[in-house]
Amino acid sequence: MTRTVYVNGDWFDETNARISIFDRSVMFADSVYEVTSFLDGKFLDFDGHIKRLKNSLKALEIEFNVDRDEFLDIHRELIKRNGLENGTVYLQVSRGAGDRNFVYDNSELKPCLFMFTQTGIVKNLDKMPQLKMISVKEGRWCRRDIKTTQLLYSSLTKTHAHAEGVDDAVYVEDGYLTEATSSNFFIVDRQGTLVTRQLDHSILPGITRGTILELARKNGINVEERLFTLEETYAASEALITSTTNFAAPVLSVDGRKIGDGKPGKVTMRLRELYIEHVKRS
Repeated sequence: MTRTVYVNGDWFDETNARISIFDRSVMFADSVYEVTSFLDGKFLDFDGHIKRLKNSLKALEIEFNVDRDEFLDIHRELIKRNGLENGTVYLQVSRGAGDRNFVYDNSELKPCLFMFTQTGIVKNLDKMPQLKMISVKEGRWCRRDIKTTQLLYSSLTKTHAHAEGVDDAVYVEDGYLTEATSSNFFIVDRQGTLVTRQLDHSILPGITRGTILELARKNGINVEERLFTLEETYAASEALITSTTNFAAPVLSVDGRKIGDGKPGKVTMRLRELYIEHVKRS
């Protein structure tokens, strides 16, 4: 069964969907994206994803109006047409198509929007990921806070990690951890404090990250948003990642070193439980 996808206001069978070879997302990764999960037909943190989409578009000066209600209607129609209850919706907005030129003129370009569904989230509902990771030197551009489609370095890094027999990698810059290849990274120190890097240009403001921090504070878990080192990670009692598709998932080892006792920790499991409860309520 092929998917129904959405491209610039029209619906297509996925085999018939097309965008221009001159689209700037193809030539310059001049585009932004969001991935929103849905469970039982309901979207998780939808407003947070829309807010971040608007911020990313503004940061790249892509002139595209995002109407929250219109986008929600399209999301709902997309999962309806594909007959899905659980999964994710990927959306991408590029600056548009034009002759290849490093200098762009927004007045001559019409942004391109497309959206499609995926079902990979289902496996993370049935079985919680338990990750082994390696550390890798940060090599991405300096504005990682913008959710652009410049993902080649992360793709190369995650593929390298898999070749090394682990699940993912966490980036290190100037001695401090930033984030994993496609998720935010946390540790729980020996005093039970949840620690993650503060928001700046070096990491993506993850929607799930923000919800997890809010839930932690509301439920008596001490939180620190600050720089932390690889040595602190090795010595931590727990480590975890958060993302739209993984929710909160334990990291069992980094660079072959067990984190804590090498098993999912109590704080991680509590946060995952709180997040799933939050999802069901909202």
